[in-house]
Amino acid sequence: MPDSVLVTVPGTTSNLGPGFDCLGAALTLHNRFRFTRVAETAPDVTIEVSGAEASRVVCDRSNLAYQAFTKFFQHVDQPVLPLHLMIELEVPLARGLGSSATAIVAGLVGANVLAGSPLSQEQVMAIAIGMEGHPDNVVPAFLGGCRLAAADHGQWTICDVPCHPDVAMVMGIPDFEVSTAEARRVLPSEYSRADAIFNVAHLGLLLRGLEMGNPEWLQMALKDRIHQPYRTSLMHGFEAVQREAIAAGAYGVVVSGAGPTLLAIAHPNQTQKIAQVMEATWDKLSIQSIVKVLSIDPQGTQIMVDA
Repeated sequence: MPDSVLVTVPGTTSNLGPGFDCLGAALTLHNRFRFTRVAETAPDVTIEVSGAEASRVVCDRSNLAYQAFTKFFQHVDQPVLPLHLMIELEVPLARGLGSSATAIVAGLVGANVLAGSPLSQEQVMAIAIGMEGHPDNVVPAFLGGCRLAAADHGQWTICDVPCHPDVAMVMGIPDFEVSTAEARRVLPSEYSRADAIFNVAHLGLLLRGLEMGNPEWLQMALKDRIHQPYRTSLMHGFEAVQREAIAAGAYGVVVSGAGPTLLAIAHPNQTQKIAQVMEATWDKLSIQSIVKVLSIDPQGTQIMVDA
């Protein structure tokens, strides 16, 4: 069995407007996790973290990657291996870019490798969906690309969503956080038939718009009535950033995950202008931000095993 494995997991953007809790894409932004087995006489776990927000990551048994690591061994009914875990952060924390999904995926994948890979990728991914509670981040983090996930009686069907080369993504990451719990709390418990039909129609149009790169379809398709009308009240500057980014050429601006990161979808020729406008708009509101032009990561989770 291997002694050490490096697991690289991409951050993600999810929902993409009308695709609430079922649609997500992997991004060219990654966290890296090295899992190394240690002597049985060593402590259960030691954790080192590097990166811009390293000081915010807990380094004890409550660490999410380690929680996923132990979850795996409980699932296969094996004792948890003593572990040294090194984490290198690139995905911003608590910003709607799937940082928690990277930890869950890495912990499960690292455990599976060190245990001799007793579970298939599909089995590991099902555990990850159960831990996260929904598939829109962990599925593209695992598989890469843009993915649509649907379930029936606990059985998941995963669909690859083709994205045209003329579809580019600008991620605006403001310097404040939105609690995922709060973002869930503001959602209604019931929706009207009209809102349900609206989102079904717009999600179908979005899938075709992404595939064909059709600007008119994308401009219409990014609208949503399920989560964004309720969550944007938690995000200072949303309407101003959305308005200015669209004026600069974006097809639309949506909330990434639970926010506060905003995703602008546009033609690649417009991305630099849109990025500058998004940052400048937040700056006028006295909000610092980082704006990145990112691509869809086609590979998903990558594994490098040391003998």
